[in-house]
Amino acid sequence: MTTILQTEQNGIATLTFNRPEVFNAMSDELILAFRDTTAALVKRTDIRALILKGAGKAFLAGGDVGMFYARRNDPALIAAIQPMGNALHDGIAAIRNMPYPVIAQIQGACAGAGVSVALACDFAIASEAATFNTAYTKIGLSPDGGSTWFLPRMVGLKKAAELIMLADTIDAAGALQLGLVNRVVAADRLDDEVAKLAARLSQGATRAYANTKRLLNQSFETPLRAQLNLEIALFAECAPTDDFKEGVSAFVEKRKPTFLGK
Repeated sequence: MTTILQTEQNGIATLTFNRPEVFNAMSDELILAFRDTTAALVKRTDIRALILKGAGKAFLAGGDVGMFYARRNDPALIAAIQPMGNALHDGIAAIRNMPYPVIAQIQGACAGAGVSVALACDFAIASEAATFNTAYTKIGLSPDGGSTWFLPRMVGLKKAAELIMLADTIDAAGALQLGLVNRVVAADRLDDEVAKLAARLSQGATRAYANTKRLLNQSFETPLRAQLNLEIALFAECAPTDDFKEGVSAFVEKRKPTFLGK
């Protein structure tokens, strides 16, 4: 079985985690496919939005606990942790470095590294039926996938400690209140709402989005003056683009702009 399915339409790529029988738990094969697929997509200039979703009833249930159990006394499992973790982290970093917006479409369970993947996306739209659990400490592990980087920035240090150490399940409404997702919609509206957002983003000023992501990625580590300098440098980088010319023309002419991502 192909562990990640990829489709493309109208400049929008969709990656579907495809192990529905185990709620898309991350096997070695899925992790490597995630790394390789995102590494290819980050280089694409013809893609203008990316959707990440899960097949079946779940978004992404984190690591494959059944596999961990079956191999719990296998020395090869310990040896595989570092390279598999590095592969997962390459995929997480690729999401943050995509030169276009990335949307997580979350239905059902989002747990462990699945939470990290969702947090790495620029937008997250959740079904009312979605649930979230960091899960790691429940099986005696500390987190990977970047959740200890994303969560304190989103919810503060104490709340991040609570979410990780207590590992209680929160529902979609709770995730929305904490700012982990952008919006919550009825389960039967999830596909349509994500498609609508992806279409809107794919018709936007792609270079401006890429520069915005770059600025946001480093904003917590960069001194104010350095951030201001980078802002004006990237602002100037956008100024010669066709999208900037179209944007100001449409504004003056009182019409909707037609951006081409160039």
